[in-house]
Amino acid sequence: MIRSTKQATRNKNLMTKTDPKPYLINIVLLLMALILSVTIGSVFIHPFTITRILVDQLPVITLASDWPETFTTIIYKVRLPHTILVALTGAALAASGAAYQGVFRNPLADPYLIGVAAGAGLGAVIAMSRNWPDTMSSLFVIPIAAFLGAVITVFVVYNLARTNKTVPTTTLILAGVAVSSFATALTSLLMLRSTAEIRRALGWLLGGSVLSGWAPVIAVLPYILIGCGILLFSGHILNVLQFGDDQAQQLGIPVERAKLIIILTASLTTAAAVAFSGVIGFIGLIVPHLVRILWGPDYKHLIPLSILGGATALLLADLIARVLVAPQTLPVGIVTALFGVPFFLWILRRAKSQVFW
Repeated sequence: MIRSTKQATRNKNLMTKTDPKPYLINIVLLLMALILSVTIGSVFIHPFTITRILVDQLPVITLASDWPETFTTIIYKVRLPHTILVALTGAALAASGAAYQGVFRNPLADPYLIGVAAGAGLGAVIAMSRNWPDTMSSLFVIPIAAFLGAVITVFVVYNLARTNKTVPTTTLILAGVAVSSFATALTSLLMLRSTAEIRRALGWLLGGSVLSGWAPVIAVLPYILIGCGILLFSGHILNVLQFGDDQAQQLGIPVERAKLIIILTASLTTAAAVAFSGVIGFIGLIVPHLVRILWGPDYKHLIPLSILGGATALLLADLIARVLVAPQTLPVGIVTALFGVPFFLWILRRAKSQVFW
């Protein structure tokens, strides 16, 4: 009881502090990751050349083109949209992970807790097994199917867990585990029956995007911007929820409605990111936890810092995936798992010796 009181006082004190240093550090790290992502690849392009190419595309400025024309194509049609998509995905997963950890008051919660990944995987594999013609419009069938699969899964899990007008946290998690297992079993069955598409499906399930260029960026941008925006404004509510549902209710927070909005927003944001980038694990678990350790548990700062940190972390993981076995490219989910599993085990060990909340 004494420890809980001290923790509550500590959280309350942290809520009043505003330090620009964490934001400056994370913005600098993100800018460096963005530059590296556009610079490094099968063809190295110097950052100075990249800057000149970008400036040359402005309508009122024309520079002498002393670089190969292929550099412009590589930057504008391949690397720049890919970099932006990866950054958006990392930001969405980290923001959603922070929100889940706040709602469930558990540092081990992540964006896939209630079946988003399993549902998206099932939807994507169903679309892949249909052998659609190889056209741009048909390629959009896969992310749309993944998004619908994730949304349907969240809807089913939420309704299974609902009791009268409340949704108990334990019941929601158990329903998520059950539905995820069922969706995963169906996915495995479809992959076994569709041997021609198994490699493509495995790549997507390990974090491989099925689309390139600006189309997926334009398609996913509204969902992630709206979702992250809502989560940013949920910081105060998440702070109050850390003191328990009863106390939050006494402080005027409509607990069940607030939880519903945050969970649905985080789930739909994750579903949009997963639909276009594949299933990428551990970003939503690791980044918010690191932010909490480094800069405190105040969700008014934890969520924006997680957005910046998530984008940076996934960009670096994607960079490693591109250069580790070059000229081949690994699915980025393999890299995040290689770094994420040891970190997850460290969290479990740390949880034995102290109270997180």
